[in-house]
Amino acid sequence: MNIVRSAQVGQGGPVRIACMDLSKADLGVPFDKLTATLQKCYDEFFLPIWGYPVTLYNTTKPQPSDWRFVYFDNADTAGALGYHDITKNGQPVSKIFVETTIAAGEVVSVTACHELFEMAIDPVANLWAQGGDRTEYAYEMCDPVEEDTFLVDGIEMSNFVHPAWFEPFKHPPGTKFDHLGLLKRQFSMTKGGYMITMKAGKVKEVFGSKAKEKRFKQEDRRCHRSEYRKPLKQAQLVKPVSEKTAEKNMKALLRELQFTADALPGEPVTDDRLPPRR
Repeated sequence: MNIVRSAQVGQGGPVRIACMDLSKADLGVPFDKLTATLQKCYDEFFLPIWGYPVTLYNTTKPQPSDWRFVYFDNADTAGALGYHDITKNGQPVSKIFVETTIAAGEVVSVTACHELFEMAIDPVANLWAQGGDRTEYAYEMCDPVEEDTFLVDGIEMSNFVHPAWFEPFKHPPGTKFDHLGLLKRQFSMTKGGYMITMKAGKVKEVFGSKAKEKRFKQEDRRCHRSEYRKPLKQAQLVKPVSEKTAEKNMKALLRELQFTADALPGEPVTDDRLPPRR
């Protein structure tokens, strides 16, 4: 019998995730289509393996009890809007930095899928799996295979690992360790992947190849969810602003995005939604 569990942090019941597009950059896919494709990918491929249902919806006015999945231009924008932490008002937040993603030569839809999968299983980035040598491995669903993708309705989505990847014991032949079947054992990576490990309290990144390590070190990693796993002095974060300043900045940004939307053709939408900007 299949058992479906509900992802939860501090509350019971199925999780609703408010998707907010606060970026001025092009997502590469219309916002509504991207969210619909992420939901389809999650329901058809991720949910049967991991068993945590979520519901995505687009809005500019998230409900207080809902998690947040927000597209920003970069970490500086996120900080200016009060999104400097991995939670907001007590609820988990995933941040997709659109300009940063594009600058790194990556695809926004893949980054979004990556963040969604990891948020669902470890919303506050504090879970670890212990290996046989007492090395601990961060509970990140996509990092080990993050450059490997597949298509859903013509849109690139991220590969992800299976639960067996986090289990240190021997598995029977035929066990899948990732969705695309590229990995042959637990705690392994493809050449475009990496892992966050911790041993004796020291956190570090381990890379699937020298080329991956070089690309990784060229990225702007500020406020990436992996940074919250590190000791505070080691983490690359941004300075928080006051709540008053964040509210002021948010109102100004929403006005600017609304002005941009009004300058483009689009279908009428409800009051809590921005018209499509692309």
